[in-house]
Amino acid sequence: MKIYVDANAPFDGTGTAERPYKLINEAAQVAMPGDEVLVYPGIYRENVNPIHSGEKDARITYRSVEPLQAIITGAETVKSWKKYKDNVWLVRINNSVFGSYNPYTTFVVGDWYFGPVNKHTGAVYMNNIHFYETESLDECLRGEVYARSWDQANSVYKWYTEQDKERNETVIYANFQGKNPNKEDVDINVRRECFWPQATNVNYITFSGFTVNKAATTWAPPAAFQDGMVGPHWAKGWIIEDCDISLSRCAGISLGKYKDPNNDHYFTYKHVKSPTQMEREAVCRGQYDGWLKENIGHHIIRRCNIHDCEQDGIVGRQGGVFSLIEDNHIHHINNMQELAGAEIAGIKMHAAIDVTYRRNHFDHCTMGLWCDWEAQGTRITQNLFDHNYAPAGTAHRLEGAMESQDIWVEVSHGPTLIDNNLLLSKDSLKIPTQGLAVVNNLILGSFTLVGSGTDYPGKGKVVPRYTPYHIPHRTEVAGFATILHGDDRFYNNIFVQKWLPEKDPEANEEVGTFVFDDYPTYDEWYQPFKNLEGTYAQQNDMADLQPYHFGHLPVWASGNVYLNGAKAWKKETNNLINTTDRVEVELAEKDGKPVLKTNLYDLIGEFKNNIIDTNVLGKAFEPEQRFEAPDGSEIQISEDYFGNHRGVSTIPGPFASKENAEKTLWKD
Repeated sequence: MKIYVDANAPFDGTGTAERPYKLINEAAQVAMPGDEVLVYPGIYRENVNPIHSGEKDARITYRSVEPLQAIITGAETVKSWKKYKDNVWLVRINNSVFGSYNPYTTFVVGDWYFGPVNKHTGAVYMNNIHFYETESLDECLRGEVYARSWDQANSVYKWYTEQDKERNETVIYANFQGKNPNKEDVDINVRRECFWPQATNVNYITFSGFTVNKAATTWAPPAAFQDGMVGPHWAKGWIIEDCDISLSRCAGISLGKYKDPNNDHYFTYKHVKSPTQMEREAVCRGQYDGWLKENIGHHIIRRCNIHDCEQDGIVGRQGGVFSLIEDNHIHHINNMQELAGAEIAGIKMHAAIDVTYRRNHFDHCTMGLWCDWEAQGTRITQNLFDHNYAPAGTAHRLEGAMESQDIWVEVSHGPTLIDNNLLLSKDSLKIPTQGLAVVNNLILGSFTLVGSGTDYPGKGKVVPRYTPYHIPHRTEVAGFATILHGDDRFYNNIFVQKWLPEKDPEANEEVGTFVFDDYPTYDEWYQPFKNLEGTYAQQNDMADLQPYHFGHLPVWASGNVYLNGAKAWKKETNNLINTTDRVEVELAEKDGKPVLKTNLYDLIGEFKNNIIDTNVLGKAFEPEQRFEAPDGSEIQISEDYFGNHRGVSTIPGPFASKENAEKTLWKD
């Protein structure tokens, strides 16, 4: 059945083509498996709450009739501003507008939030410019540039709020820099989400072609309830496609965790257990609450434009397992630099089990992709990462803010496959982890936190972080272990020292695999165990082998190219190192599309190596799982960034040929 919605209909209707509903939420209360909700252009100021599940072969589809012209927003327009002083105007909003959730009394706060505890989930916007919240009315009046902002020109637009309890009103002051807000498009956040089931396990929904913006979402850490403007809220089989998602106070799309009353910002409010321990509990309690392959995940997010959100473009813990995230443009995330903490990135996913990220463009994010814990069976392939670092002249980040890089894989046991990507930012990979395979990438930035960053930070005794690994291609926990570091493979990559190292004491800025110089080869690592072949383990073997059971795991490397001073692992034997010629690599534009300008293929010449596949990559150590597809089939990296065939051997890097490297890299 087709159900029709039209915000501009003259009267409330019944969902027919002749008498459409005026609200999407009216359709969401009656849509059943196999139904299609067709939404006409208009602005829908509502929080849609789908209550019925579709079925695997009979989905419930919500579709914008004209792509991106049906706009679901969490904001309300305000045209009753009164001049206060200088460039600042004020408005009074009766708190009845907000119901049980007032964004102007709700702070951005929670586990792993390290920023200032004075930012509300509310916000003010003018012509889609997100204003900066101030701590005082005087600061709002001054309207000065915020030096940490990545968009300093717009950082002079300020707002401040206070409560008038006697009148039960929210008072908002805003600095419009000389403009009359009653003659501009000015909105304020009112609703917490835009398209979000309030119940869990609302399955098999398709959400297609909408513009979604301006919601008062809350901070979304891994052991707490994670909301977004759009998302399945702990369900199975959603498709979110062809949407424009922007201006969320925290997360744009959430594939994340349900609310567990026993573990919701536990550390923030009770303090007595560490937030890391509560993450472990979230993993284990999740299985009790139905976190199984049969019940959760298997989502698709594709062809979306996700931008200008202040925590994440996409966030998720456990709920995103077995998902496909492809062909999305994720950009300008956390550029205001008002928020800080351990949960900010273009995409921040915990437990990306059998998740594939492919053909996405991550740019101008404080961090591109952050896979935290349990990146088991995760594949990051054919993505473009660029400009994921602060613009020149930006003040140092907030205390508690994370460093910038393209990809961070944290305290996971693998297998995690990173192949055919362009990593063009100053720091390419932060890898306090193990069980990686890095294959056929172009890498301009450094590796950071190699061999470190895996113990619990803080004062006092050093405490190792034990993290889970799983039964292959399942969610059931197989065990917990510390990170030994190593168990990493580097094949057929091109490393270029694009930026001169500044000797930053906080991070390595030199490019290449040399950071693994003190790691063993496989034969060196196995030697102590090989000596005992053919014997039964004895009691003294436990003590004698302890240094080897808890030492670094081996590293493999072959077929890599090192240019402009990039440095190779000293034990790599088959590589190309050019220390004489200068290589230029620039990301330019042609007809508004990104292209690569480089001479590196002139220097690589005929240097080639073997095609890499599952048999070459072997198994990740702790889970004893092969580098393989989610269905258990073998992977052969015989296609390049564009999907072109490589042949019987390959030049290093993400392109099968010099000609392919000259093509447009991304098409919106």
